[in-house]
Amino acid sequence: MRFEEAPSVREALIYEALPDGSVRCGVCERRCRVPEGGRGFCGSRRNSGGRLYTLTYGDLSSISLNPIEKKPLFHYWPGSRALSAGSWGCNLRCIYCQNHPLSMASADPDRARYVSPEGFVGLALDRGGRGLSFTFNEASCTLLEYVVDCFRLAAVRGLYCNLNTNGYMTPEALEALAAAGLDSMCIDVKGDEEFYRRLCNGADVEVVWRNAAEAKRRGLHVEVVNLVIPGANDGDECIEEIITRTRDGLGRDTPLHFTRFYPAYRAEEYGLSRVTPVETLERARLQALEEGLKYVYVGNVPDHEGENTFCPNCGQLLIERRGFAVLGYSVTDDDRCPECGRGIPIVGEPTLFEAR
Repeated sequence: MRFEEAPSVREALIYEALPDGSVRCGVCERRCRVPEGGRGFCGSRRNSGGRLYTLTYGDLSSISLNPIEKKPLFHYWPGSRALSAGSWGCNLRCIYCQNHPLSMASADPDRARYVSPEGFVGLALDRGGRGLSFTFNEASCTLLEYVVDCFRLAAVRGLYCNLNTNGYMTPEALEALAAAGLDSMCIDVKGDEEFYRRLCNGADVEVVWRNAAEAKRRGLHVEVVNLVIPGANDGDECIEEIITRTRDGLGRDTPLHFTRFYPAYRAEEYGLSRVTPVETLERARLQALEEGLKYVYVGNVPDHEGENTFCPNCGQLLIERRGFAVLGYSVTDDDRCPECGRGIPIVGEPTLFEAR
């Protein structure tokens, strides 16, 4: 079978053919110039005959039905489950990656586990999923064409369309995703400029903030997550930057999650060997609340009060969570606090946890 005939190989959606036979990828802001026979930085796109191909169309490394809170998304279809999938490779390849067996792997069309878009959407419906979520590795670059096709089908079937992302896509890629039906993004803002340069292979943090703001402008639901790493991005200036840019660039009602780090991949080689103290997360949360953000959460700390949603006006407990389960929900049908009437930004209807 010819390379181009493999089920997981499709011509790329966004690229430019160059006079010397190389191609310029337009999917992420690395905008790799890929020579004949070569691959881009993410490892999932190859130049063959002056055309750029994705190697991971429908090649899913993992499929599972997960609570939307696991992304984490706390103000979006609370308690629902999304059929979640990822593939292979990544355009940042952070040295501490929590999902490194997937993100650091290279695509191999000869070993692909292909699932068609129709099959994936059908599986979501069969399993009782409320929507789709592409996660685990960076689907905005490694699965762009597949995600676009899945979202088009899902939107017709009434399923929501979520992307967990590092936010490093080009405007053209974000446009394609939004046009296909993308309606929510959990954006991982990793740190400041120095953090991205040192630990994310020289990526530009401004791209991430640009795309977060553009997603909000388009009316997508956006939540920001920051994995707080001792000795890397837990300093006062870095935390302050994330708080300020979320508040001023995305809005005070934008949920912000500070999550706990556990060393993974090559973290210890870079001196990142400590688990995040709970006190560090609590301090960051308190600082964000004091500086005007309304919904700030602590993550990866089971049974912490910071998992819950409180009314920013009167302090009423509105959504009680334990881990990824929604145990209690008192937001009114018109999305208000039942005590003081303040509007609460929630997308979708809640699903409460049922013990089995």
